[in-house]
Amino acid sequence: MALPTTRVLAVLDLLQSHGRMSGSELAQRVGVDVRTLRRYIVMLEDLGIPLTTERGRHGAYMLVAGYKLPPMMFTNDEAVALSVGLVAARGLGLSDSSPAVESVQAKLSRVMPIKLKSRVGAIADTVKIDMQPSAGTFGTQAALVTLTTAAQAQQRVNMRYVSGQGEQTERLFDPYGLAYWAGGWYALGMCHLRHALRSFRLDRVDDVTLTDVPFERPAGFDALGQLMQNIASMPRGRAIEVLLLTNLARASCAFPLSFGLLEPIDGGVLLHASADDLNWFARRLASLPFDFEIRSPDALRTELARCAMRLQILANND
Repeated sequence: MALPTTRVLAVLDLLQSHGRMSGSELAQRVGVDVRTLRRYIVMLEDLGIPLTTERGRHGAYMLVAGYKLPPMMFTNDEAVALSVGLVAARGLGLSDSSPAVESVQAKLSRVMPIKLKSRVGAIADTVKIDMQPSAGTFGTQAALVTLTTAAQAQQRVNMRYVSGQGEQTERLFDPYGLAYWAGGWYALGMCHLRHALRSFRLDRVDDVTLTDVPFERPAGFDALGQLMQNIASMPRGRAIEVLLLTNLARASCAFPLSFGLLEPIDGGVLLHASADDLNWFARRLASLPFDFEIRSPDALRTELARCAMRLQILANND
């Protein structure tokens, strides 16, 4: 069964193509009664579509002479979603995305009815979205477009990459997918220089070009999930192992994907993590809503005891 919005747009299309149609003919063509058709006409007028209505028994509807249907029509909900998306796009860390966003908004403004244009403009002026931008530039639109194209077509790329230490390497790369996290864009896939699955920050991609070599992406590949696993696996200061006395669902809710790796075992869930600041890690454990056992390192037990002592002192002072 067609949705009301679909039928409303069908009425507009019929008037655009036929010029003048009676109410009964329009109602029959879109499969509604005349009373419902009148509601659709009011909806079109609310969208800013100029209509002329001939009253009487054989009344008819037509578009105002000279009016042409804009190339794009949006419902209010679609316009809100689009506008919020454009606001979010400004915070995605692409160095050359802002002019593109402004251009899209300008083009949309030219085809939107006045009432809808004012609503979209209000969102752009008043809605702010914190996308946690980084201090620097996190990638270019050219690299993003090339890598997303390659990922969709499953086509290998030749990439020049600069490491955090400034080392420049040429590598063939099969981009399985891209992810945005903590203010930055990352490409994930098979690096043929290292012969392993790797993630690359787009702001360190100096140049990338498509090749003619195809590749096959693993079924069900989750770019963001893989990125979180890569970040959680990065070595930091001290290796940590904690037995969480709960199930995997509760453990997953307590820790973000980038915090560490969770391994279900008999008796609970084993957390594998690492940290430079054991005091911070101890405070994080102290906030858990379930019991746990620290397996290593011993220094983490000491830090947790200190944290407990401070909390006891604060409680006594209260």
